[in-house]
Amino acid sequence: MSDDLYQQEIMTLVKSAIRAGKLSNPDSAATVDNPLCGDRVTVELKLDGEVITDLAHKVRGCALCQASASVIGSHAIGLRLADVQGAVKALKEMMTGSGAAPVGAWADLGAFLPVRDHKSRQECVRLPFSALEKALAGAKPKL
Repeated sequence: MSDDLYQQEIMTLVKSAIRAGKLSNPDSAATVDNPLCGDRVTVELKLDGEVITDLAHKVRGCALCQASASVIGSHAIGLRLADVQGAVKALKEMMTGSGAAPVGAWADLGAFLPVRDHKSRQECVRLPFSALEKALAGAKPKL
């Protein structure tokens, strides 16, 4: 595997593990797996209506998957499903070569730019976002 995938920026994200752990009584949760490599990500959410007020993630996977979850942990609070979908779109465009590294709030996704050249590893970066989307989409409105 190429050393460019595990540059210092990725390893810093892994070590920071922002919001790694579990929530007590989450409002929604989702687990997704990558059967090709064995990565598994669980995302738990606390919500106020459609807005994320707290998030925790548990990753059993490679450094790319862990770093991606850490990026989500640093940006999740205050987001809605549409915000997450916008980040997913920007990440996908960057990975497929049709877009540059995101700017603004999601600029740190640029750390994954080297993954563009390693198609088999792109799912590792996207997996935490898939878990987040699934948790948001499956959230039950509070009555």
